[in-house]
Amino acid sequence: MVVTIRSLGLNGIAGYEVKAECFLSGGLPAFDVVGLPDAAVREARERVRAAVKNCGARFPVSRITVNLAPAGQKKAGTLYDLPIFVGILAAAGELPPPPEHAAFLGELSLTGALRGVSGVLPMALAAREAGIQTLFVPAENAAEATLAGGLTVYGVPDVAALAAHLKGETPLSPTPVWQPEEDWTPLPDLRDVMGQENGKRALEIAAAGGHNLLLIGSPGAGKSMLAKRLPSILPDMTRPEALEVSGVWSVAGLTDPRRPLLTRRPFRSPHHTASAAALTGGGPMLRPGEISLAHNGVLFLDELPEFHRDVLEALRQPLEDGEVTVARAGGTLRLPARFQLVCAMNPCRCGWRGHPSGRCTCSDREVARYVEKISGPLLDRIDLHVVIPPAEYETMRRKQTPEPSRAVKARVDQARAIQAARFQGTGISCNAQMTPDQIARFCALDAAGDALMSQAFDRMGLSARSHDRILRVARTIADLDGAEAIAPDHLAEAIQYRNTDILKG
Repeated sequence: MVVTIRSLGLNGIAGYEVKAECFLSGGLPAFDVVGLPDAAVREARERVRAAVKNCGARFPVSRITVNLAPAGQKKAGTLYDLPIFVGILAAAGELPPPPEHAAFLGELSLTGALRGVSGVLPMALAAREAGIQTLFVPAENAAEATLAGGLTVYGVPDVAALAAHLKGETPLSPTPVWQPEEDWTPLPDLRDVMGQENGKRALEIAAAGGHNLLLIGSPGAGKSMLAKRLPSILPDMTRPEALEVSGVWSVAGLTDPRRPLLTRRPFRSPHHTASAAALTGGGPMLRPGEISLAHNGVLFLDELPEFHRDVLEALRQPLEDGEVTVARAGGTLRLPARFQLVCAMNPCRCGWRGHPSGRCTCSDREVARYVEKISGPLLDRIDLHVVIPPAEYETMRRKQTPEPSRAVKARVDQARAIQAARFQGTGISCNAQMTPDQIARFCALDAAGDALMSQAFDRMGLSARSHDRILRVARTIADLDGAEAIAPDHLAEAIQYRNTDILKG
């Protein structure tokens, strides 16, 4: 007798339907799992055998064959324990066959308790698309599965409770749809930053338009402090954005079972020793990397020149396309990577180039070698280059409280509302994502602005990409002012953010 149990699997960060076909036949007792299983899937045989015996059921003394279809797709992880368990007992007559519209996933302990698995949200979304109506998952993952909507989700504590439910003895209660609560955990606030008005202004522009930002300054000037306060002024995520990010984090196993939906934009800050694979993703199971975990949020690279060259160059394509394509021996994977890049660096290796103390000991050649670690094409993709000067004593002792993040966020939200109306129905959410056609339409310059742009283009040796990015920044500055058209002063401010003369000594 063959019993087919519906389940789900993961291909990168996308879910797909898997069917566990369980067949009991005569012959010497054996237990085989086929369908390209990895080691964790093959080990399900021992977990299922122990769980069956410890829940009081009789393990069939037969030749058991379990096929995980589609058989040509590699299966990984421990989530197939539960469908194999149900399939074997249904084939042996210990359980009634489950409904056709039901699916099962979860890891079994030897005692029969269910443990949580990663990637439940994208699998629940795939279940809904496949016409599955009822989903049985570990109790730990039940709240996350309800985020997909359109499913009746049962959180299963152990296989004994599941067996009682399927037999109609003690029905399980459906898990209510999880509703996000406001997160009262305070974010780092801009009111903690004394002085640095130029840096705060650049941070506001970056948040308002989704622009990439490079902060350059000596140690202790406040670069990292400013960068870590960017999330406090970013606009709130929409529901689709939150589901996208939560799906990526779920696959990576980073979601909190008590708060499965991320309501704040992610802020990722990998160490400069991170490899290219750690940033882009990959590995044996093709998991998302740091740039995908920062999707719809911020990727902060502190000490930018200390990152390996291949790591920095791996950022170039995702910065343009908003996604990363990972090609490995195990397959090819496309991951979302529309993040806001924020970088911080010293002007030289010792860090004190241009400092009033004059303590820099680096030669011009050493400074050039240090800066050359960052390629021109990568710098060209960063919209705002901002010099953070050393803090002055009088500024640090000032008794006035700086402007809080909530006041800046209010202006950012107003500017984003203008952009949302401008790009409605285009799939674009902010000025930094404008296409060339949209730049020509929404970033038109008057005669004075055109003359200013022409002078800057020739004097600064700008590329076509730099030209477009300056216009995008100018459009954001105009939006913050509530202006319909880009004025020369908006353009002049945008141009001065491309100044990196401090890097040249």
